[in-house]
Amino acid sequence: MNYVITPQELKARLDRGDKLVLLDVREPWEHAIAKLDNSLLIPLGILPHSLDQLNKDDEIIAYCHHGMRSGDATAFLLQQGFSKVKNLIGGIDAWSLQIDSRIPRY
Repeated sequence: MNYVITPQELKARLDRGDKLVLLDVREPWEHAIAKLDNSLLIPLGILPHSLDQLNKDDEIIAYCHHGMRSGDATAFLLQQGFSKVKNLIGGIDAWSLQIDSRIPRY
């Protein structure tokens, strides 16, 4: 299975109305600057203690600033038995550059 998704693929899925959990693993101050609509903020540092906020049956798209922390989050969630999780390649920065320039870059 492929555990990554491009901004273009995510946009297409959202436009289709696919049911996805957008998991923001950045810090609260980053989330306050820029975020994807309807995203769930669980910073990477507290993710191991916050698994009860996620459902293993949901399809989860993890994102961060550039895709590194969300890559770690994706690997961690896969190890915990979450089989439908993907990392947004390039993070919210790539989303801003490629999809929606209204999302602030920082």
